[in-house]
Formats: sequence, C-alpha cells, structure tokens
Amino acid sequence: WTLVRMKGKGEKQEPWLLIKERDDLARPATEFSVVDEMPDSVAKLPDPGDAAPQAKRAPKTTSAKASVPAMPEGARKAALPTSFAPQLATLVDAPPTNAEDWVYEIKFDGYRLLARLDKGKVALMTRNGHDWTHKLPALAQSLSQLPVDSAWLDGEIVVQGESGTPDFQALQNAFDSAHTARIVYYVFDLPHCDGHDLTGVMLEQRRAVLEQVMQKNKAANLRFSDVFDAAAGDVVHSACAIGLEGVVGKRRDSLYVQRRSPHWIKLKCGLRQEFLIGGYTDPQGARPGLGSLLLGVHDDKGQLQYAGNVGTGFSEKTLATLKQALDAVAADKSPFAAPTDNDRRAHWVKPQLVAEVAFGEWTRTGRVRHAVFHGLRTDKKPSVIVREKPVHEAPQPKTKTMTTSAKSRVKPKSRVTPQAPSPAAATSTTASASVVLPPGLKVSHPERVIDESSGVTKLDLVRFYALVAPLMMPHLLGRPVSLVRATHGIKGELFFQKHPDTSKLPGVRQLDQALDPGHAPLVEIATAEGLTSCAQFNVIEFHTWNGVKSRIDRPDRMTFDLDPGDGLDWPQMQEAAMLVRAMLTELGLTSFPKTSGGKGVHLVVPLKRLNDWDTVKDFSEAIVQHLATTIPQRFVVKSGPKNRVGKIFVDYLRNGFGATTVCAWSARARPGLGVSVPLGWDELADLSNSARWTVKNIHERLGVANLPWRDYEANRQGLGAAMKTMGFTGKKS
Repeated sequence: WTLVRMKGKGEKQEPWLLIKERDDLARPATEFSVVDEMPDSVAKLPDPGDAAPQAKRAPKTTSAKASVPAMPEGARKAALPTSFAPQLATLVDAPPTNAEDWVYEIKFDGYRLLARLDKGKVALMTRNGHDWTHKLPALAQSLSQLPVDSAWLDGEIVVQGESGTPDFQALQNAFDSAHTARIVYYVFDLPHCDGHDLTGVMLEQRRAVLEQVMQKNKAANLRFSDVFDAAAGDVVHSACAIGLEGVVGKRRDSLYVQRRSPHWIKLKCGLRQEFLIGGYTDPQGARPGLGSLLLGVHDDKGQLQYAGNVGTGFSEKTLATLKQALDAVAADKSPFAAPTDNDRRAHWVKPQLVAEVAFGEWTRTGRVRHAVFHGLRTDKKPSVIVREKPVHEAPQPKTKTMTTSAKSRVKPKSRVTPQAPSPAAATSTTASASVVLPPGLKVSHPERVIDESSGVTKLDLVRFYALVAPLMMPHLLGRPVSLVRATHGIKGELFFQKHPDTSKLPGVRQLDQALDPGHAPLVEIATAEGLTSCAQFNVIEFHTWNGVKSRIDRPDRMTFDLDPGDGLDWPQMQEAAMLVRAMLTELGLTSFPKTSGGKGVHLVVPLKRLNDWDTVKDFSEAIVQHLATTIPQRFVVKSGPKNRVGKIFVDYLRNGFGATTVCAWSARARPGLGVSVPLGWDELADLSNSARWTVKNIHERLGVANLPWRDYEANRQGLGAAMKTMGFTGKKS
C-alpha cells in the first residue's frame, strides 16, 4: 500500500490517496470494484482530524494522476524550476573496472531533449535551452497525458532507420521536412516530479519512479529507455555489432548534477578504413600546412566519389610531411566524379595518396562523420580503395555452455587440442577468443585461471598471443629474448629465463653461443608459432635486448623506463614523459613512447649502430643525471624504492649489455594482465593509465596496430651531436 499526499486545490483538508500496488491479490476494476461492491466499507470510520462521521460523503473517483508513485528517500519538496540543464556524460576509452556499480543504456544517435510538464502544459527544451515545443506537437500531446501534475523529464529524441536503429540523418530530415510525427522520445531520467526535487536521489531510485510514471503510457512516440545490467564489454560489443553509436554507462548510486559528470560515461563505437586523398583546404589560425583532407572512395564503376573531410589527428610533423607529399601530386582540377562541399576553397591533388582514417559513421549521403586521421599507407594500391561494407554471416547453431557441474568433471591433467572457435565464441569479452591456433599446438590445463582479477585462462593467453603475433613479430625478430614464466598464475612464483630449452618450443630458436660467450645460448622468437608455444609453456612476458643478433656489439636503440615511486598518480607520469621527451628533443633525439602495461611509460630512441654498449649506457645515465639535477622534485637517479617516494626513477640500466625491456604487445604478469602498446605522442594526454589495454580488451587497439611508430626506422639517429651538446666525453657524468 502507498499513501500519497496530493497537492490539492483549496480543500479544507489536504487530500490523500491510499493506493494498493500490484500484487497477487490485486484485481482489475472491470472484474471487481470496491467502490461499487462495498460502498459502505469505510463509511463508519471518522475522517482524519474530524470528529463527525463522514457517512454521507460520496466517494470520489480519481483521475490518472492517482497513479503517481511515492517519493523515495532523498527527494525534497521544491517548486518546479522554470529552466533546467541536463547532466552530461564524460567520454572514456574503456569501461570502468568496478562493473557491479554500473548499468548501461543505448547511446541514442539523436538530439538531447528535456521536457517540462506543469498541470498539462508541456515545454520541450534542447540542452542549450531552445524551445522546440512548436516543432514537436505530437510529442507534446503524448507527454501531457502522463500521470503527473509536474515534472522535468530527460531523454533523447530519435528517428529509427530502416534497420530499426536510430538514424541521425533521418532525424535531421524529419525536422527539415517538418514531418516530426515519426520522432520518438526515449526518456531515461526524472530529476523533478510532482513538487519534489529528485536530483539528490540515487539513479536507480529515480528510474524506479520514472518507470512507474511511464508504465501506463500507450503513446508510440514516448518510451522508457531501459538499462542493460550486463558486462560492459558484452553491451558495447552488441551495440556496435548492430550499428548503434555506442552505450552510456551510469553509476547506480549517481545523483543528478546539471553539468558534465564522471559518473555518467559514454563509450562509442567507431569505424576505420582507407581513403584516397583528392584535395585539401588551407589551414585556419596558426596551424601550419593544411586544414583538412578531402577524402574519396571508388564506386562500383571505378569513379572516385567524395566521402567527406578529415581535419583532426595531425601532429605538426605530420602536417609538414603531408603538405610536402600533397605538393608533389598537385593537380589542376578535381578528381572527384561530383562536386564536393569544398570546391571553392580546395587545392586539388592526384588521387594517389592513401590515408587511413577512423570515423564515427557513414551518413546517408556517403560522408564520414567524426573522422580522425591516422596516417598514410603505402601498402595498398589507390585503385583498390572502396567503401568497406560489413559482411553478414549466416545464422549459426547455438553453442552449448558448459555447466558448473560439467566443468568440475574436467580432469586436472587433461590435454586438449584447441579447435577454431565458432562465430558465437567471437562475442566473448576476451579479445582473442576468435583466433585460430596453430594446428599442432596442444594446450595443457587450458581452463586454468592465471589472473583471478580478470578471469583470464591459460587458453585465453595463448589465443591472445596468436592474435597479436603479426604486430609483435617486428619488435622481436633477431633480438635475444628473456621470458617471464608463471606456472601457477601471476600470484605464484615467477621465473625469469634467458636460456630455455628450445626443443619443447617450436618457433623459438637458439642463437650462436659466440654472441654471449661463457653462458648458455641466447634464444630468439623466430616465428609467430614461438609466441603461442611459449604461452603454452606458461610464459606471460617477453623481454628483448636493445640489440640484434646481426650486430650484437652495437645497440640499435636507447630505452628510458619511467618507473613511478609510491604516491604518484598517472597525471604526474604523463607530465614526466613529456619532460623527458622535451629534453631528448633539445638534444636532437626523436623518441617513441609506449605503455609499460603496468604503471610506467617507456621512451625508445632508435639509433644507428655506431656506439658500443658502455657508451650508450653511460650517455643515457648522463641524461638521467641531468634530469634529476634539473628537476629534483620530479626525478631521481637512484633506483631503490626509498629513493623515489613521490618521484620517478628514469631507468637507464635497460641500456646495458644483456639488459632487457618488455617487448611491445607483450602482456604483463600483473593483475589485469596489461599490455605494452606503442603510442603516438598525441595520444598520451588522453590516456587513462598505462594498463589501458589488456589481454581482454586488446581488440580495441588492433586497428591502430604499429601505426604510431610508422616513422621509427626513418628516425634512426647517431648520438654524436647530442653528446656534444651535453659535453659528454664518453665517461659517466
């Protein structure tokens, strides 16, 4: 039973409603009416506050407003505001780890809309405060029928496309043609209801009130936006698979704030492919080089069709390089089959340069939205560049899920030969679930969990290395490696092996013992099969030397490992990486960053093989010594934990003979199984942490691949000029 005090209209006493909620004993009024069947059931009871019986008072029927729910704890009485600003979500690049605290909704591809209801009068307001009531008369009429006297509703208006998903272009067309009856309003929040401010009420309780308000609604253009109480990875994967824009995550206990909040997050789906560059526009402001690139793809007849522009994703260096490349292929006329949106201000080029671009979606007119430039590609011929379209697989039979009791019957020492997974397996939140493993590989104890925090099994890790092998092999070939093994998971004892028995590791090859006299032969990962065979051998991490077997006496890179001490947060690591980069740049040295997969950042300087190990190591120490002397509040030159509390040790010891650094695309033997991933400098500022990519979500990074390091080989450099600048004499400073 719910007791509700009504607002009233000047009655002597405040009116109340006693509402019986739905339960097993409730019957519809058409079947049983207590008013008709038992009119005297409460007649003999005194009216509250009145000594005189009210037997002669006729029972009053109630309107639809009687179904207003009771207000939850945290609601406070307040007048209906005349204006209201919506809560905004923060864009993130990964779901939060505390999954149980969050729920997810569809991210509708439409317009945000707030609805103000006041005694039957409806006002529809955009997020910027514009009144759109006159544009949406059908929606206003439906909202006026809701069983509330006053409210502020928050939601999104959309038009569904032919596929049943929201179509932003169709929504714009509906407004352009003034045919707005097709527009549907998905309501997802209720910050104010019937004289009560609900902004101080937790999300789940606000939504419970909203659901009761909406449950009797029968209007086709007014809907309650449901949530998905499921793993974020599953929700995002499903949303992207059916063509939605993404999902919005909300903390279950979040309050409503009229600003952007980290307690509401958005995870977007995106697309990525190659385009031909047909022209460019001039830059605006102080930006050098160019403004945006005009993109195109070939149609079925081989004609180049304009596909929109991309004006973001460029570094200053990229802008300069691009401008040179564009000048070399300048043309007098447009290469596109039809006019573009930029004909008057475009500089035309021959369609010979291929750009890789990530973007949010294709519009109906064949344009890309939210495009971001990722680089030029030389491995594809211009003639093959077309619009990529998804291929729909034929329906597959459902796979059976192993029950808990069945799992318990798996023998501990059983060995299985993994088969190619079914398409259903590809929807697993473990990125590598859809990888085909080498035919002869047998994985022992595939079900063993190696990281309890993520639930990753040994088979998951083997599949992960099969997945990243094409990206990882360029960082491994020819380099001696050391392996970190964990035979009982990452919580057990870890073994660091430089000289494993290669007879049991296909794809792993012994190197000439003369490379390191007096020790057992070093090994290299010779083929991609070596990665999966090592993972079967319980290897989690792969560490590489700074030199290659063909010239082991001269290192071909210099590495700085930024290792944070206790008390340092990620923003300080980002700042420190930029400071080290700035110093290297002052010395004329180009560096390339990558995540460590743990807490730190690695800076790698590609070198010409001109100096020996001692010289490179000593010079790297001199650089770190200078950093620690110049910025002592941030850097230290000693490695002990006590020496770097609240500071960062820039580890130069990685540059000695036989020292190693974790390889790009290697997993780390730490909770969560983070992955060391190559970065572009323009990405560092937006990165949430060094373990942003893990064994479970690495699929989100595969499209970027090694592109951030595409200029690595072209930037091999000597150290002579840098040493001269620092006054380095070849001895430790």
